[in-house]
Amino acid sequence: MILISLISLIALIFVVGFIFIQTSKQFGKTPSDTQKAQYATLNHYSDGAFRNYDNVEVKITPAGMIKMIPEYFKKGTHREPDHDLPREKLDSLEITQTPDSNLELNWFGHSALLLQMNGKRIMIDPMMGPTPAPHPMLGKNRYAPGLPIQAEQLPALDIVLYSHDHYDHLDYESVMKIKDKTVLFLVPLGLKNHLVYWGVDSNKVQEFDWWDSTEVDGYTFVCTPAQHFSGRGLGDRGSTLWCSWVVMNNGKRIYFSGDSGYGRHFKEIGEKYGPFDFAMMECGQYNEKWKEIHMMPEETAQAAVDIKAKTFMPIHWGAFTLSLHEWNDSPKRVTAAAEKLGIPIITPIIGETMDLNHLKPLNKWWEE
Repeated sequence: MILISLISLIALIFVVGFIFIQTSKQFGKTPSDTQKAQYATLNHYSDGAFRNYDNVEVKITPAGMIKMIPEYFKKGTHREPDHDLPREKLDSLEITQTPDSNLELNWFGHSALLLQMNGKRIMIDPMMGPTPAPHPMLGKNRYAPGLPIQAEQLPALDIVLYSHDHYDHLDYESVMKIKDKTVLFLVPLGLKNHLVYWGVDSNKVQEFDWWDSTEVDGYTFVCTPAQHFSGRGLGDRGSTLWCSWVVMNNGKRIYFSGDSGYGRHFKEIGEKYGPFDFAMMECGQYNEKWKEIHMMPEETAQAAVDIKAKTFMPIHWGAFTLSLHEWNDSPKRVTAAAEKLGIPIITPIIGETMDLNHLKPLNKWWEE
Protein backbone atom coordinates (compact mmCIF):
# COMPACT_ATOMS: atom_id res chain seq x y z
CA MET A 1 0.00 0.00 0.00
CA ILE A 2 2.86 2.39 0.81
CA LEU A 3 4.45 1.70 -2.59
CA ILE A 4 1.13 2.23 -4.37
CA SER A 5 0.56 5.49 -2.50
CA LEU A 6 4.07 6.70 -3.37
CA ILE A 7 3.63 5.84 -7.04
CA SER A 8 0.22 7.56 -7.05
CA LEU A 9 1.72 10.70 -5.48
CA ILE A 10 4.53 10.83 -8.04
CA ALA A 11 2.02 10.31 -10.86
CA LEU A 12 -0.19 13.09 -9.48
CA ILE A 13 2.76 15.49 -9.23
CA PHE A 14 3.73 14.65 -12.81
CA VAL A 15 0.19 15.20 -14.11
CA VAL A 16 -0.26 18.48 -12.22
CA GLY A 17 3.14 19.67 -13.43
CA PHE A 18 2.37 18.73 -17.03
CA ILE A 19 -0.99 20.54 -16.92
CA PHE A 20 0.64 23.61 -15.36
CA ILE A 21 3.34 23.76 -18.03
CA GLN A 22 0.79 23.30 -20.81
CA THR A 23 -1.73 25.84 -19.54
CA SER A 24 0.21 28.53 -17.67
CA LYS A 25 0.92 31.69 -19.63
CA GLN A 26 4.06 32.20 -17.57
CA PHE A 27 6.09 30.03 -19.94
CA GLY A 28 5.38 32.30 -22.89
CA LYS A 29 5.56 31.29 -26.54
CA THR A 30 8.50 29.74 -28.35
CA PRO A 31 9.50 30.75 -31.91
CA SER A 32 7.68 29.22 -34.87
CA ASP A 33 9.29 26.94 -37.45
CA THR A 34 9.41 29.89 -39.84
CA GLN A 35 11.30 31.97 -37.28
CA LYS A 36 13.69 29.13 -36.56
CA ALA A 37 14.44 28.84 -40.27
CA GLN A 38 15.27 32.56 -40.32
CA TYR A 39 17.48 32.25 -37.23
CA ALA A 40 19.33 29.34 -38.85
CA THR A 41 20.92 31.79 -41.31
CA LEU A 42 22.77 33.49 -38.43
CA ASN A 43 26.30 32.46 -37.48
CA HIS A 44 25.39 32.31 -33.77
CA TYR A 45 22.46 29.90 -34.20
CA SER A 46 22.77 26.16 -34.78
CA ASP A 47 20.91 22.94 -33.98
CA GLY A 48 17.79 24.91 -33.06
CA ALA A 49 19.39 27.23 -30.51
CA PHE A 50 21.26 30.52 -30.23
CA ARG A 51 24.94 30.27 -29.30
CA ASN A 52 27.51 32.41 -27.53
CA TYR A 53 30.70 33.64 -29.09
CA ASP A 54 33.14 30.72 -29.48
CA ASN A 55 30.26 28.34 -28.56
CA VAL A 56 30.76 29.00 -24.83
CA GLU A 57 28.20 26.97 -22.87
CA VAL A 58 27.19 26.41 -19.26
CA LYS A 59 29.29 23.52 -17.97
CA ILE A 60 27.11 22.51 -15.04
CA THR A 61 24.50 19.88 -15.97
CA PRO A 62 20.81 19.81 -14.95
CA ALA A 63 21.68 16.86 -12.69
CA GLY A 64 24.40 18.95 -11.08
CA MET A 65 21.94 21.76 -10.45
CA ILE A 66 19.46 19.38 -8.86
CA LYS A 67 22.17 18.15 -6.48
CA MET A 68 22.76 21.74 -5.37
CA ILE A 69 19.11 22.45 -4.52
CA PRO A 70 19.42 21.51 -0.80
CA GLU A 71 22.24 24.07 -0.51
CA TYR A 72 19.84 26.89 -1.42
CA PHE A 73 17.67 26.22 1.61
CA LYS A 74 20.34 25.89 4.27
CA LYS A 75 19.89 28.20 7.25
CA GLY A 76 22.57 30.46 8.69
CA THR A 77 24.37 30.99 5.40
CA HIS A 78 23.90 34.80 5.28
CA ARG A 79 22.60 34.42 1.72
CA GLU A 80 19.74 36.72 2.63
CA PRO A 81 19.94 39.89 4.76
CA ASP A 82 18.67 39.54 8.31
CA HIS A 83 17.24 43.06 8.24
CA ASP A 84 15.25 45.28 5.89
CA LEU A 85 17.51 46.88 3.31
CA PRO A 86 17.33 50.68 3.04
CA ARG A 87 15.27 52.04 0.17
CA GLU A 88 13.78 55.32 -0.96
CA LYS A 89 10.17 55.55 -2.03
CA LEU A 90 9.19 57.03 -5.38
CA ASP A 91 5.88 58.36 -6.62
CA SER A 92 4.63 58.78 -10.17
CA LEU A 93 4.29 62.56 -9.82
CA GLU A 94 7.96 62.87 -8.84
CA ILE A 95 8.93 60.89 -11.94
CA THR A 96 6.69 62.78 -14.36
CA GLN A 97 7.99 66.16 -13.16
CA THR A 98 11.62 65.32 -13.97
CA PRO A 99 13.13 68.03 -16.24
CA ASP A 100 13.63 67.20 -19.92
CA SER A 101 17.36 67.91 -19.63
CA ASN A 102 17.89 65.24 -16.99
CA LEU A 103 20.05 62.12 -16.85
CA GLU A 104 18.80 60.18 -13.86
CA LEU A 105 18.63 56.55 -12.80
CA ASN A 106 16.66 54.59 -10.20
CA TRP A 107 17.54 51.03 -9.24
CA PHE A 108 14.79 48.67 -8.06
CA GLY A 109 17.13 45.90 -6.96
CA HIS A 110 18.53 43.08 -9.09
CA SER A 111 18.58 44.33 -12.72
CA ALA A 112 15.41 46.43 -12.87
CA LEU A 113 16.17 50.09 -13.59
CA LEU A 114 14.48 53.29 -14.67
CA LEU A 115 16.64 55.54 -16.83
CA GLN A 116 15.36 59.08 -17.45
CA MET A 117 17.39 60.56 -20.25
CA ASN A 118 16.67 63.98 -21.72
CA GLY A 119 12.92 63.62 -21.39
CA LYS A 120 12.57 59.92 -22.20
CA ARG A 121 11.58 57.35 -19.58
CA ILE A 122 13.41 54.10 -20.37
CA MET A 123 12.71 51.04 -18.21
CA ILE A 124 15.27 48.23 -18.27
CA ASP A 125 14.44 44.60 -17.38
CA PRO A 126 11.46 45.64 -15.22
CA MET A 127 11.09 42.60 -13.00
CA MET A 128 8.75 44.11 -10.41
CA GLY A 129 7.21 40.89 -9.10
CA PRO A 130 7.82 39.09 -5.80
CA THR A 131 9.31 35.80 -7.07
CA PRO A 132 11.61 35.11 -10.06
CA ALA A 133 9.88 31.87 -11.00
CA PRO A 134 6.82 30.64 -12.93
CA HIS A 135 5.06 29.99 -9.61
CA PRO A 136 5.70 31.35 -6.07
CA MET A 137 6.29 27.83 -4.79
CA LEU A 138 9.15 27.36 -7.26
CA GLY A 139 11.34 30.24 -6.12
CA LYS A 140 12.46 32.39 -3.21
CA ASN A 141 10.79 35.74 -2.67
CA ARG A 142 12.28 39.21 -2.94
CA TYR A 143 14.16 40.24 0.23
CA ALA A 144 11.58 42.93 1.02
CA PRO A 145 7.95 42.83 -0.16
CA GLY A 146 7.83 46.52 -1.04
CA LEU A 147 9.39 48.37 -3.96
CA PRO A 148 10.24 52.06 -4.35
CA ILE A 149 7.14 52.21 -6.56
CA GLN A 150 4.81 49.45 -7.73
CA ALA A 151 4.59 48.58 -11.42
CA GLU A 152 0.99 49.73 -11.67
CA GLN A 153 1.95 53.13 -10.22
CA LEU A 154 4.61 53.85 -12.83
CA PRO A 155 3.82 56.70 -15.23
CA ALA A 156 3.83 56.22 -19.00
CA LEU A 157 7.05 54.63 -20.27
CA ASP A 158 8.58 55.60 -23.61
CA ILE A 159 10.82 52.56 -24.03
CA VAL A 160 11.17 49.22 -22.27
CA LEU A 161 14.36 47.23 -22.92
CA TYR A 162 14.66 43.52 -22.18
CA SER A 163 17.95 41.62 -22.18
CA HIS A 164 16.62 38.03 -22.17
CA ASP A 165 13.67 35.91 -21.12
CA HIS A 166 14.69 34.47 -17.74
CA TYR A 167 12.16 34.98 -14.94
CA ASP A 168 14.33 37.36 -12.96
CA HIS A 169 14.36 39.73 -15.97
CA LEU A 170 11.20 39.11 -18.01
CA ASP A 171 8.32 38.90 -15.54
CA TYR A 172 4.83 38.05 -16.78
CA GLU A 173 2.93 39.93 -14.06
CA SER A 174 5.07 43.04 -14.54
CA VAL A 175 4.44 42.96 -18.30
CA MET A 176 0.70 42.80 -17.69
CA LYS A 177 0.90 45.94 -15.54
CA ILE A 178 3.03 48.06 -17.90
CA LYS A 179 2.06 46.85 -21.39
CA ASP A 180 -0.65 49.46 -21.91
CA LYS A 181 1.42 52.36 -20.58
CA THR A 182 4.51 51.54 -22.68
CA VAL A 183 5.00 53.12 -26.11
CA LEU A 184 7.68 50.73 -27.43
CA PHE A 185 9.39 47.48 -26.38
CA LEU A 186 12.88 46.73 -27.72
CA VAL A 187 13.92 43.09 -27.32
CA PRO A 188 16.40 40.51 -28.65
CA LEU A 189 15.24 37.95 -31.22
CA GLY A 190 12.41 35.67 -30.08
CA LEU A 191 11.14 37.68 -27.10
CA LYS A 192 8.41 39.29 -29.16
CA ASN A 193 6.62 35.93 -29.12
CA HIS A 194 6.31 36.06 -25.33
CA LEU A 195 5.08 39.65 -25.25
CA VAL A 196 2.49 39.26 -28.02
CA TYR A 197 1.25 36.03 -26.41
CA TRP A 198 0.73 38.04 -23.21
CA GLY A 199 -1.35 40.68 -24.99
CA VAL A 200 1.18 43.32 -26.02
CA ASP A 201 0.32 44.96 -29.34
CA SER A 202 2.63 43.47 -31.97
CA ASN A 203 3.26 46.92 -33.46
CA LYS A 204 4.75 48.04 -30.14
CA VAL A 205 7.54 45.43 -30.15
CA GLN A 206 10.76 45.55 -32.18
CA GLU A 207 13.24 42.65 -32.22
CA PHE A 208 16.99 42.84 -32.73
CA ASP A 209 19.95 40.64 -33.48
CA TRP A 210 23.38 41.42 -32.02
CA TRP A 211 24.78 44.67 -33.42
CA ASP A 212 21.40 45.76 -34.81
CA SER A 213 20.38 49.31 -33.89
CA THR A 214 17.44 51.67 -34.18
CA GLU A 215 16.81 55.41 -33.92
CA VAL A 216 13.89 56.64 -31.82
CA ASP A 217 13.34 60.41 -31.63
CA GLY A 218 17.07 61.13 -31.70
CA TYR A 219 18.00 58.25 -29.37
CA THR A 220 20.12 55.36 -30.59
CA PHE A 221 19.60 51.89 -29.16
CA VAL A 222 22.08 49.14 -30.03
CA CYS A 223 21.51 45.48 -29.22
CA THR A 224 24.97 44.20 -28.31
CA PRO A 225 26.27 40.71 -27.45
CA ALA A 226 26.31 39.04 -24.04
CA GLN A 227 27.52 35.61 -22.93
CA HIS A 228 24.55 33.86 -21.38
CA PHE A 229 21.62 31.63 -22.36
CA SER A 230 17.81 31.74 -22.38
CA GLY A 231 14.70 29.66 -21.73
CA ARG A 232 11.55 29.66 -19.60
CA GLY A 233 10.39 26.04 -19.76
CA LEU A 234 11.45 22.49 -20.45
CA GLY A 235 13.33 21.99 -23.68
CA ASP A 236 13.49 25.62 -24.82
CA ARG A 237 17.04 26.55 -23.80
CA GLY A 238 18.55 28.90 -26.37
CA SER A 239 15.27 29.35 -28.24
CA THR A 240 15.50 33.14 -27.84
CA LEU A 241 18.47 35.49 -27.95
CA TRP A 242 20.12 37.29 -25.02
CA CYS A 243 21.88 40.63 -25.20
CA SER A 244 23.26 43.78 -23.63
CA TRP A 245 22.20 47.31 -24.61
CA VAL A 246 23.85 50.57 -25.61
CA VAL A 247 21.80 53.77 -25.28
CA MET A 248 23.03 57.04 -26.82
CA ASN A 249 21.56 60.52 -26.97
CA ASN A 250 22.88 64.07 -27.09
CA GLY A 251 26.50 63.00 -26.66
CA LYS A 252 25.82 60.71 -23.68
CA ARG A 253 26.52 56.97 -23.82
CA ILE A 254 25.01 54.46 -21.39
CA TYR A 255 25.68 50.71 -21.26
CA PHE A 256 23.63 47.90 -19.70
CA SER A 257 25.34 44.51 -19.61
CA GLY A 258 22.33 42.23 -19.14
CA ASP A 259 23.44 38.87 -17.76
CA SER A 260 26.83 37.75 -18.99
CA GLY A 261 29.92 35.77 -18.29
CA TYR A 262 33.23 37.48 -18.94
CA GLY A 263 34.21 37.39 -22.61
CA ARG A 264 35.83 39.17 -25.53
CA HIS A 265 32.56 40.90 -26.45
CA PHE A 266 33.16 43.55 -23.77
CA LYS A 267 36.30 44.87 -25.44
CA GLU A 268 34.56 44.75 -28.81
CA ILE A 269 31.65 46.81 -27.49
CA GLY A 270 34.07 49.27 -25.90
CA GLU A 271 35.95 49.67 -29.15
CA LYS A 272 32.78 50.20 -31.18
CA TYR A 273 30.77 52.42 -28.82
CA GLY A 274 32.92 53.47 -25.86
CA PRO A 275 33.86 55.31 -23.85
CA PHE A 276 30.64 55.14 -21.83
CA ASP A 277 29.61 57.84 -19.39
CA PHE A 278 27.98 55.21 -17.19
CA ALA A 279 27.60 51.43 -17.18
CA MET A 280 25.34 49.02 -15.31
CA MET A 281 27.29 45.78 -14.97
CA GLU A 282 26.06 42.35 -13.89
CA CYS A 283 27.56 41.30 -10.55
CA GLY A 284 25.65 38.77 -8.52
CA GLN A 285 24.26 35.20 -8.47
CA TYR A 286 27.66 33.93 -9.58
CA ASN A 287 29.39 30.65 -8.84
CA GLU A 288 32.56 29.01 -10.13
CA LYS A 289 30.37 26.19 -11.45
CA TRP A 290 28.61 28.55 -13.88
CA LYS A 291 31.08 31.40 -14.34
CA GLU A 292 30.69 31.02 -18.11
CA ILE A 293 27.33 32.81 -17.90
CA HIS A 294 27.66 34.98 -14.76
CA MET A 295 30.78 37.03 -14.05
CA MET A 296 32.68 36.78 -10.82
CA PRO A 297 32.93 40.24 -9.15
CA GLU A 298 36.54 40.76 -10.16
CA GLU A 299 35.58 40.03 -13.76
CA THR A 300 32.77 42.58 -13.52
CA ALA A 301 35.25 45.32 -12.68
CA GLN A 302 37.54 44.23 -15.52
CA ALA A 303 34.60 44.19 -17.94
CA ALA A 304 33.81 47.79 -16.96
CA VAL A 305 37.38 48.67 -17.88
CA ASP A 306 37.06 46.74 -21.15
CA ILE A 307 34.01 48.69 -22.29
CA LYS A 308 35.74 51.94 -21.32
CA ALA A 309 33.22 53.00 -18.66
CA LYS A 310 33.95 56.23 -16.81
CA THR A 311 31.88 55.01 -13.85
CA PHE A 312 29.97 51.78 -13.29
CA MET A 313 27.37 50.33 -11.00
CA PRO A 314 27.07 46.63 -10.05
CA ILE A 315 23.60 45.17 -10.61
CA HIS A 316 21.96 41.72 -10.43
CA TRP A 317 22.09 41.68 -6.61
CA GLY A 318 20.23 43.17 -3.65
CA ALA A 319 16.80 41.61 -4.29
CA PHE A 320 16.89 37.82 -4.77
CA THR A 321 19.05 34.88 -3.76
CA LEU A 322 19.74 32.80 -6.87
CA SER A 323 23.18 31.50 -5.96
CA LEU A 324 25.14 30.35 -2.90
CA HIS A 325 27.24 33.39 -2.01
CA GLU A 326 26.40 35.81 0.81
CA TRP A 327 23.91 38.50 -0.18
CA ASN A 328 26.46 41.36 0.09
CA ASP A 329 29.47 39.46 -1.23
CA SER A 330 28.91 41.13 -4.62
CA PRO A 331 29.47 44.77 -3.61
CA LYS A 332 32.30 43.86 -1.23
CA ARG A 333 34.34 42.08 -3.86
CA VAL A 334 33.57 44.30 -6.84
CA THR A 335 34.38 47.55 -4.99
CA ALA A 336 37.72 46.11 -3.90
CA ALA A 337 38.44 45.04 -7.48
CA ALA A 338 37.40 48.44 -8.86
CA GLU A 339 39.75 50.19 -6.43
CA LYS A 340 42.67 48.06 -7.62
CA LEU A 341 41.85 48.82 -11.25
CA GLY A 342 41.32 52.52 -10.57
CA ILE A 343 37.81 52.71 -12.01
CA PRO A 344 35.06 54.69 -10.21
CA ILE A 345 32.13 52.67 -8.86
CA ILE A 346 28.85 53.55 -7.12
CA THR A 347 26.43 51.40 -5.10
CA PRO A 348 23.23 53.42 -4.53
CA ILE A 349 20.47 52.22 -2.26
CA ILE A 350 17.33 50.83 -3.85
CA GLY A 351 15.06 53.59 -5.13
CA GLU A 352 17.63 56.37 -4.79
CA THR A 353 17.50 58.91 -7.60
CA MET A 354 20.98 59.20 -9.08
CA ASP A 355 21.96 62.23 -11.12
CA LEU A 356 24.36 60.63 -13.59
CA ASN A 357 25.83 64.03 -14.44
CA HIS A 358 26.81 64.60 -10.80
CA LEU A 359 27.40 61.27 -9.13
CA LYS A 360 27.73 61.03 -5.36
CA PRO A 361 30.70 59.29 -3.69
CA LEU A 362 30.56 55.55 -3.07
CA ASN A 363 28.06 54.64 -0.35
CA LYS A 364 28.91 51.34 1.34
CA TRP A 365 25.46 50.94 2.91
CA TRP A 366 25.71 47.16 2.46
CA GLU A 367 28.55 46.84 4.97
CA GLU A 368 27.65 45.25 8.28
